[in-house]
Amino acid sequence: MLSRRGVVALATSALLLGACSTSGDGGAAQPGASAGSEKVTFEFWNLATADPLKTFWANLIKDYQAAHPNVTIKNIAIENDSYKPKLATLTQSGKAPDLYSTWGGGVLKQHIEAGLVKDLSSEAGDVIGGLTPAALAAYQFDGKTYGLPTDIGMVGFWYNKALFKKAGITTPPATWTEYLDAVKKLKASGTTPIALAGKAKWPGHYYWAYLAMRVAGLDALKQAGSTNDFTGPDFVTAGQKLKELVDLQPFQKGFLGADYSTPDGQAANVSNGKAAMELMGQWAPAVQNDSGKGLGDDLGFFPFPAVEGGKGAAGDAFGGGGGLALSVNAPPAALDFLKFALKPENHSKAVKAGAVLPVLKTGEEAAVTDPHIKTVSETLSAASGFQLYLDQEYPPAVGQEVNDVVAELIGGTKTPEEVVQAITETAKAESE
Repeated sequence: MLSRRGVVALATSALLLGACSTSGDGGAAQPGASAGSEKVTFEFWNLATADPLKTFWANLIKDYQAAHPNVTIKNIAIENDSYKPKLATLTQSGKAPDLYSTWGGGVLKQHIEAGLVKDLSSEAGDVIGGLTPAALAAYQFDGKTYGLPTDIGMVGFWYNKALFKKAGITTPPATWTEYLDAVKKLKASGTTPIALAGKAKWPGHYYWAYLAMRVAGLDALKQAGSTNDFTGPDFVTAGQKLKELVDLQPFQKGFLGADYSTPDGQAANVSNGKAAMELMGQWAPAVQNDSGKGLGDDLGFFPFPAVEGGKGAAGDAFGGGGGLALSVNAPPAALDFLKFALKPENHSKAVKAGAVLPVLKTGEEAAVTDPHIKTVSETLSAASGFQLYLDQEYPPAVGQEVNDVVAELIGGTKTPEEVVQAITETAKAESE
C-alpha cells in the first residue's frame, strides 16, 4: 500500500515543485474539461513501479487519453519509501498532487483537516455505492468520503515450501510457540528463517502490530489510539513477544541496512531462496518476482499465528489497501479518470492480473485467478476483524514513531517498555 510497495523508478525533486494541478488555468477546476476541447493536464502520483500494476496503469492511461484527446495525464510512479517523504513535503507546503495514492487513515485525515483533499461524497456518489464497505472504511470520515479504494488486502507470512520441508516443518505454524519453534528448525537446517528490511522500518512494525492485536485485541488498539496511551501491560507483552523472536537472530545478515524491494533487499532474499519467509502484504508475490527469481509453486501463505492466552481473535487481520484521493484543485478530468479506473471492466483487469484484490461489491469474484491472491482474498473474507496499518491508522508523527521505535527494539537499542512509552509521548504531544 497498490500495491502498497513496489520496485523503483525514483522521481526527481522537481516533482515537488509542480505537483499541484497543472490544468490549463494553473489549478482551478475546468467544468467539462474531460469531455470538451480545452486542453487539460494533471499529475497522477502512484506507487505502481512494478508489474503487473505498472503495465495496468500505463495501459489504462493510454486508453483514457485515446478517448479524451484533450487530456494529458502525467504518470508519476514513485517507490514506496521515497513516496512517503515526497508526499509529506508537498502537503506540508499546503499543496497536494491532483490525483494521488493514499492508504487512508490518519494520514489522509491530516490532509483533509489541512483543506487539501476533495470531498467525493457527492461527485463520486455513483461509484461509492458499488464499493465494499471494508474497502471504503479507511477513506471515510464524519460520514463523508475523501478517497476511493483500488485495492484491499492483508499482511501475512509468505514462505518457501521447499525450505520449510527441508527443515522438517510439515504444516505452517498456527500459534506463536509453534512459530518460534519453526524459526529454530529453519536455523538448524542451515536456512535463514526471515528476511526483513530493517532500513525501511515499516516492515518491522508489522510484527509488533500483529502481536499487539493478538495479545491486547483490536478494541485495545482503538482505545489506545483514542486515549493516546499505549503503556498498558498487554502492549509491553507484545514487545516482549517480539523480543523473543529477535533473540533467536532469525533475520538475514545485514538486515538492519536492507531495504524492501532492492535486488539485495527483503523481497529478493525470499524470492531467491536465501530466506524462508517474510511478513508482507498481498503485493508480495509481484514484488518478489520483480526483484528476484521468484518461487513459483514453492511460494505459500499463512496468517499470523495466534498468541496463547491473548485477548485478540486469531482470525483478526491486519493490513489495508491502496486508494486514490484528489486535490481540492484537481480538474474534473482527474475524477473522471478515477471513475474510469473503477469501472468493473477496467478494475477487473487489475484483479485478473493478480495486482489487486476486489473492491467492487459485484462482478469481480471470477477475475481472481491468481492462486496467491485468491488465498489472501479467501483468508480476508473469513477474517473476524480488521486493523489498518498502524503507520496509517494514527497521525503521521505517531505512525512514524511506531516504525522508528519498533525498529530500535528489533535492533536491540530499546526495551519493550521504552517502546510503548515513546509511542505514548508522541501521541500525547500530537494531541495537544
